[in-house]
Amino acid sequence: NISHVMGNGGSPPIKHLTWLFSLTGDITQKGYEKKRTKLLAPYIIQTPGKDPSAPQKRKSDAQCPSSSSHAPPPSSSSRYRDRRSRRTHRSGGTRDDRYRSDIHTEAVQAALAKHKEEKMALPMPTKRRSTYVQSPIETRTPPDSSSGSEDETSARRQSSLVAAPPVVSPNLQSPDSWINRSVQGSSTSSSASSTLSHGEGKPHGSLTWSSENSGPPPDVTAVAPPTRGPRVDLPSNAVVRGMSRGQSRSSMIETADGVPVSSRVSTKIQQLLNTLKRPKRPPLSEFFTDDSEEIVEVPQPDPNTPKPEGRQIIPVKGEPLGVVSNWPPALQAALARWGATQGKSPALTALDITGKPLYTLTYGKLWSRSVKLAYTLLNKLGAKNEQVLKPGDRVALVYPNSDPGMFWVAFYGCLLAEVIPVPIEVPLSRKDAGSSQVGFLLGSCGVGLALTSEICLKGLPKTPTGEILQFKGWPRLKWVVTDSKYLTKPSKDWQPHIPTANTDPAYIEVTLFMYVLGTLKTTHPLYLNKEGTVMGVAVSKVAMLTHCQALTQACNYCEGETIVNVLDFKKDMGLWHGVLTAVMNRIHTISVPYAVMKACPLSWVQRVHIHKARAALVKCRDLHWAMMAHRDQRDTSLASLRMLIVADGANPWSVSSCDAFLNVFQSHGLKPEVICPCATSPEAMTVAIRRPGVPGAPLPARAILSMGGLSHGVIRVNTEDKNSALTVQDVGHVMPGALMCIVKPDGPPQLCKTDEIGEIVINSRAGGTMYYGLPGVTKNTFEVIPVNASGAPIGEIPFVRSGLLGFVGPGSLIFVVGKNEGLLMVSGRRHNADDLVATALAVEPVKTVYRGRIAVFSVTVFYDERIVIVAEQRPDASEEDSFQWMSRVLQAIDSIHQVGLYCLALVPANTLPKTPLGGIHISDTKQFFLEGNLHPCNILMCPHTCVTNLPKPRQKQPVGVGPASIMVGNLVAGKRIAQASGRDLGMIEDQDLVRKHQYLTEALQWRAQTDPDHVLYVLLNAKGVAVCTATCVQLHKRAEKIAAALTEKGSINTGENVVLLYPPGIDLIASFYGCLYAGCVPVTVRPPHPQNLAATLPTVRMIIDVSKAACILTTQNLTRILRSKEAAATVNIKTWPTIIDTDDLPRRRPPQIYKPPTAEMIAYLDFSVSTTGMLTGVKISHAAVSALCRSIKLQCELYSSRQIAICLDPYCGLGFVLWCLASVYSGHQSILIPPFELESCLSLWLSTLSQYRIRDTFCSYSVMELCTKGLGSQTELLKARGVNLSCVRSCVVIAEERPRLALTHSFSKLFKDLGLSPRAVSTAFGSRVNLAICLQGTTGPDPSTVYVDMKSLRHDRVRLVERGAPQSLPLMESGKILPGVRVIIVNPETRGPLGDSHLGEIWVNSPHSASGYYTIYGEESLQADHFNTKLSFGDPQTLWARTGYLGFVKRTELLDASGDRHDALFVVGSLDETLELRGLRYHPIDIETSVSRAHRSIAESAVFTWTNLLVVVSELCGSEQDALDLVPLITNVVLEEHHLIVGVVVIVDPGVIPINSRGEKQRMHLRDSFLADQLDPIYVAYNM
Repeated sequence: NISHVMGNGGSPPIKHLTWLFSLTGDITQKGYEKKRTKLLAPYIIQTPGKDPSAPQKRKSDAQCPSSSSHAPPPSSSSRYRDRRSRRTHRSGGTRDDRYRSDIHTEAVQAALAKHKEEKMALPMPTKRRSTYVQSPIETRTPPDSSSGSEDETSARRQSSLVAAPPVVSPNLQSPDSWINRSVQGSSTSSSASSTLSHGEGKPHGSLTWSSENSGPPPDVTAVAPPTRGPRVDLPSNAVVRGMSRGQSRSSMIETADGVPVSSRVSTKIQQLLNTLKRPKRPPLSEFFTDDSEEIVEVPQPDPNTPKPEGRQIIPVKGEPLGVVSNWPPALQAALARWGATQGKSPALTALDITGKPLYTLTYGKLWSRSVKLAYTLLNKLGAKNEQVLKPGDRVALVYPNSDPGMFWVAFYGCLLAEVIPVPIEVPLSRKDAGSSQVGFLLGSCGVGLALTSEICLKGLPKTPTGEILQFKGWPRLKWVVTDSKYLTKPSKDWQPHIPTANTDPAYIEVTLFMYVLGTLKTTHPLYLNKEGTVMGVAVSKVAMLTHCQALTQACNYCEGETIVNVLDFKKDMGLWHGVLTAVMNRIHTISVPYAVMKACPLSWVQRVHIHKARAALVKCRDLHWAMMAHRDQRDTSLASLRMLIVADGANPWSVSSCDAFLNVFQSHGLKPEVICPCATSPEAMTVAIRRPGVPGAPLPARAILSMGGLSHGVIRVNTEDKNSALTVQDVGHVMPGALMCIVKPDGPPQLCKTDEIGEIVINSRAGGTMYYGLPGVTKNTFEVIPVNASGAPIGEIPFVRSGLLGFVGPGSLIFVVGKNEGLLMVSGRRHNADDLVATALAVEPVKTVYRGRIAVFSVTVFYDERIVIVAEQRPDASEEDSFQWMSRVLQAIDSIHQVGLYCLALVPANTLPKTPLGGIHISDTKQFFLEGNLHPCNILMCPHTCVTNLPKPRQKQPVGVGPASIMVGNLVAGKRIAQASGRDLGMIEDQDLVRKHQYLTEALQWRAQTDPDHVLYVLLNAKGVAVCTATCVQLHKRAEKIAAALTEKGSINTGENVVLLYPPGIDLIASFYGCLYAGCVPVTVRPPHPQNLAATLPTVRMIIDVSKAACILTTQNLTRILRSKEAAATVNIKTWPTIIDTDDLPRRRPPQIYKPPTAEMIAYLDFSVSTTGMLTGVKISHAAVSALCRSIKLQCELYSSRQIAICLDPYCGLGFVLWCLASVYSGHQSILIPPFELESCLSLWLSTLSQYRIRDTFCSYSVMELCTKGLGSQTELLKARGVNLSCVRSCVVIAEERPRLALTHSFSKLFKDLGLSPRAVSTAFGSRVNLAICLQGTTGPDPSTVYVDMKSLRHDRVRLVERGAPQSLPLMESGKILPGVRVIIVNPETRGPLGDSHLGEIWVNSPHSASGYYTIYGEESLQADHFNTKLSFGDPQTLWARTGYLGFVKRTELLDASGDRHDALFVVGSLDETLELRGLRYHPIDIETSVSRAHRSIAESAVFTWTNLLVVVSELCGSEQDALDLVPLITNVVLEEHHLIVGVVVIVDPGVIPINSRGEKQRMHLRDSFLADQLDPIYVAYNM
């Protein structure tokens, strides 16, 4: 997803950024620099890049800044380094310099140059400018652990270049070809989708309001208020079913659905389609077999992959560990000896922040203080004679990196007291990255006491009362300050007990434990739930001693030498060499704290020079920083060094730092043979180290390996493509006294072949012994017995896994190519996170990446690992730079590593979780990513490129089978034909009423005569007060007045259409009967919303125009609005038909009440906007009205003594029938509650039910949702007010959609406390062709729920599964089929009946079906097709109406009234709305349900397709910084649950997704607004 805030400040939005890499021909290195600027200038928005061709010598002159800001800089490479040198002094725990490799940079640049042929325009994402501006970095991020750098900006300004204007890609096709393609491309996505919705070949008339007809379609979204205000019925681009087209539409090019092609979104989508046309790797055809039932698994790799060919490896032995007579029996004994005999000799010199010596601790002082501490710990912590610590207890050591002296004393004090020290980092805040895991470790080690210094204790975060904060997940700790003044001097006779070293633990080293590749199948679930758990490696006393002896022998340490230590002295190499081995050999250690290195990178080199140190302990970053700053020191000499130990020499990228350092400092006396890389791990301790070389001897060989080979786990010398090579240096030989093997990293520990990469395992007395307190995990790491090819163990001795991946080279040299924790397994190939970081950093990150901070990890999505790269973005990086960098990283990684990236995210500087030394905490970063807490400011997702394991698209089978064989096939398979029917609509109880009153008008007159004072209607206001009632006679008289007014004022002729424009109420009912009395045809229309005329009035105008209404009946208030200035701004108010205000009518009676000649005459027109945005009017005849009212009367047992409550909109469908017609027919009393009144009083509907003891009530989903969301938390309050719902036996939701199970369930559950029966809530179903097909009613079995398999449903099959099955979808029956209604499930293409295990279109036959669409020119073919159509075989006589909804029929175990088994109808969704993707049929609601679950900030979502791309629109209810978090989560969930790749993710404000009055989403309208750029999205991401 390509993310974009349009420019910075006022720069114009860039519509599309195009890079054309145009490096012509194969460029030699020599000509590269010269041609570079010239060729790339027109195309690349220039990044002053690091130039690979610059020779090494440039490094010295790279330091002189250009003389003025106008002078041309010396070369791009030196300019890059100049800025780099100033920057990296202060890098906080930076990772970048570890990966610097000029060769690799050159390879990356060359790979990028190769992309010049593909002149792809990637669509840039769209960001809203106004809101999402990065706030200044200080306010939104925690302070960086490193100091800010003021001068980097000035250096950057000097070298900034003028960006070339972006070039528009020449391969955007012409609009015409594009239109044609989009029309053919996706039938389901055209918004005039009625043209193809029911499978007929030729498009039928659908009127598109193009520019000549009546102005543009109403734009709802531009003015809609931010809250989801009044529900608006919005015809999408006003397509009216059944009208012929207007005049020609030549004036404006339109796509299939009337969206101007020029629109920006469309151009971007076209760019996206162009980029997606590139072939994927690997080609799908050979790669997968199509299997409709099973989801695709990753296949076996292809036969051409390189396989290991060598013999099985033989374990490698180190030289024997020599026995020296004066080696101490325990490490404490060595300290005792030096303390007594060499008390004046210096043990440790600590430096202050400026690099000057702060204090020197002598061996005498170290000994006496350690003894004092040991005595204090054992005797003085508790009250008299109370021993708080016993030997073997664990104690935390909490000391800052700037205070080695205090740490040394504490560590040796613990050893002397025989308690076990656990050194940990100083916790900085309650929410430190990984601090809760450290807490878990302390708890599992049983640590109750923490030693610290007074200064450190003061700096710890405190509660307001001054106590030390309880850190998240930490056990309760007692803090002990170990400064000398607080220690007690032991009595003369007290001596610490120093036993000979044994196998008891000496100390515990804290390590990050990575669970990798499923190698661990342990009994310890705690460790497998999250990658990157903190573990404690216990090191025994004998292992500690042996390790010191082995290091002494390997490094040839001598008594009295000086070493400079830049590493962390609390763990790993810094502890082993600088604290333990140093004391054993009476070495003087100069400890250079990390903070000094930031301020003065050369300090360690100066210390070596001043103290004539013989050895130095450094990391690659220290080499790099020293090299950058070396021009400040002309006279330092490194000639005294015999060993420069490179602690991270096992990192494959260390080789370039070592070479570069040697190159610079050789002139300062540094000898090539003193550089000693080594390999270590917390578990195996030192694995291998290069011994100091003999002067003049040849330097060891380098391995130049093929990255492709490495990804398959084999060693191949790189020959073919120098761009994808990895150069590795050796880490010397195995340690003295150790034995080493290489075993396979996953599965059983099988020995590797000689040319295979595997995990290094070590057997040695000098390694860790266990993970403290975790025997299960310990076994798998510390007690590994390698096996041979046949699976037999090779011996008895256990090995320890080192976590390092490598191989044994010639001469038994060890090479390491990566770590287990950085291993990413993608489609069966291994990639190393560090290698990917190196490649990303070689893509000129200077303008974009903040201090080289990049994290790489993999997440599992859809049965494979997917690679994610997260980098911190510089605060001043421009949107274009970032986006360009991201797209080039994609290309580079694709070229060099042959692997696709799934997601690339940039987050604001300093926001990634940090490790204690300032590096990136990878496992926390990954956790943030998966939880949606990363808050990126830029994101680019490439699921189309890297998800290659989707099943092949389904090919629809041609329908060549004859009807008869389908019938026989169904019967043989034992499938019933899927049909069902309601009971007979017999002329039973009220014979006389039915015979006499064929028409509703006669029924009303009859009621007015026989029972004049019976109240039919009661209208309530928001307070629950009856503001208006109507008895039979009042309603009759009012209807007469209106009929008289129509004939006099309106001079209306019979049969003309009259629009009724009323708020929900009794006026509407009276006007309806007035029209019938006058012989005209009423059309009820929802009145415009006074606050939102621009959006709602055009729909009113359109219905009035389409229905050719001769007159409008309305209220005084609405008459004013129709003629107001505001209305004039939206529509032409001069052309309204006659408006009759019915508020104040004279008392007149019509000369006679009209009686239609036949019952087939039209009674009224029902207009409605469907979810696809179609405005459809259907004709309802008098016969249909009577049949429908009778059917409802029977189903719901309605008669004049009953009361029902209705909270529905009375404008169309079943809502109108219940509001206006049913009471007059059946005589029951209807209590009318206008839904808009609930906005001011939420509990109105429920309290009415309780107050009137209502048994049957009807509502809409929007009403139910309002109550669920608004009253859910107030049930206690309602109970206290006496609201009791136990009287309600049926609460029916009136809808034209799939039942919303989740909503009805939560409603039932919430109001169960108020006595609502769980069986009461049910749903109804109607459609345009038949307003009421199902309605639960009072008798008959409860609605049943089934669980169907979603995978089968996409293939139009219905497979029932158990509740809770994976990929299952719960569906609820849509109510009982009404009396007189028959339904059958039909294949929409062949029009043949289907078996009951198939999903098909619901066809209905019933006396109350509508007579046809209301058309002006009589589109007979359309009418015949939708209203009077016949099956292609089976029962060719019956006439059916096509509902346009997909569903299925299932026979249940329940019995109906007649004692037969009950057939339930399940509605799945509208056929017009389904998305045809990959040959499968998807229902938008299913994808939307998944999307809404993806993140807590997603309020509502909608999906649609556009040119076969899936577009997801989500409303963000959180803060805008969450917007980009949603993009990967939405993409993941749709891929996982629906096996679809999302093409575009649009994040919008709440309330943007249009919803009609029935609470249904109008996806087509949303789609048109999106393509016409009317949504004002917060963010639009285009997935690559």
